[in-house]
Formats: sequence, C-alpha cells, structure tokens
Amino acid sequence: MSDLQHYTPGPARGAQVRKDRGQNGNNEDKWTLILVRELRHSPEKVWQALTDPAHLREWAPFDADGNLGTVGTTVKLTTVGAPTPRVSETTVTRADAPELLEYKWGSFDMRWELEALGAGTRLTLWTNIGHRFIAMGAAGWHICFDVLDRLLSGTPIGRIVGPEAIKFGGWQQLNAEYAKQFGIETPDWPPQAAQKP
Repeated sequence: MSDLQHYTPGPARGAQVRKDRGQNGNNEDKWTLILVRELRHSPEKVWQALTDPAHLREWAPFDADGNLGTVGTTVKLTTVGAPTPRVSETTVTRADAPELLEYKWGSFDMRWELEALGAGTRLTLWTNIGHRFIAMGAAGWHICFDVLDRLLSGTPIGRIVGPEAIKFGGWQQLNAEYAKQFGIETPDWPPQAAQKP
C-alpha cells in the first residue's frame, strides 16, 4: 500500500451544481451535484469498482452487502464513519453495464455515467444534495475519486471518508475551493480551525 502521507488532492475541478425546482407543485428547490472525472482505466474496470462490494470497501463512502451491477437487485448500503449506524436498503433501478448505473443511497439519488474516452473513462456522478452541503460533498467525492483512481492503478492508499476525510487537511482546502467555485459561503465545518495535511 502506498503511503497516505504522500497523498495531496489536486485543485477543485470537474464539479458543478444545478438548481432544480420542486416537482408536482412543490416550491422547494432541489440541488444536484455533478462531478466529472477522467480516469485512465477502461469503463469495464471502473464499472467493477462501482458495483463490486470488495472494490467499494476500498474507496466509497458506504459499504454494500451485495453487487450493484444488476437491475432489480436489493442491496443494503452502510454509511462508513457515521456517528450512529446508517443502513439503507436500495434497489438498483438502472444497470446498463458498463455505461449507466442508478440507485438510491439513503435519500440521495445516485446516477453514474461511464463514457469511453480513448483507453480510459469519463466518469460522471449526478447526486442530489442539500444546498449547505454542496462544497463538503464535492470535496468528499473528489477525494473518493482520487482514492478510486489510485486503487485501479494498483497503488491503493486506503479509503478516506466520513470524519476521517473531514480531519484530513486536503479536504479542508477542497471544501474552501469548491465553496468559492460555487459562489457559496465556506461552510465552517468542522467548527475548529482547519488542520494541516
């Protein structure tokens, strides 16, 4: 395993937010966080990392008790690092290997699009998110994608999620950069001063 001490996330990039009006007469605004990352790995390899429980345990912010690669499959997703156990049951609603995957993680809609890009993949995640968590979510997924890329390259650094990610100095910097990019106030999270990497 490569040394986590040598990992520093790159600058905030490949993220946008979209504001959607509520449906069915609901005036509540909904927010979608869209993250795009170009990976040096084939769509088939990335698909396996998105659907296989053993791979998800290495990079994702949740554990799965089954494979997410088949439409109609019901899987329990357990959020990693939550102060109290957060387990949600989901049913895979789309699984067009290796191009499109959709399911819910708790109340979050998860839509993964994989597009072949030369020998690699353009990976796009679409997920709904509360407005005050947009920068934090972008920072967290940014780090997850970095960990995923290193895992697929054969140089894993281990999962960095939940409270562990928030304590990580690189997360603090990304959180501030994404907040600036999205034109929102930098969330004061965690409340104490940012730690250095």
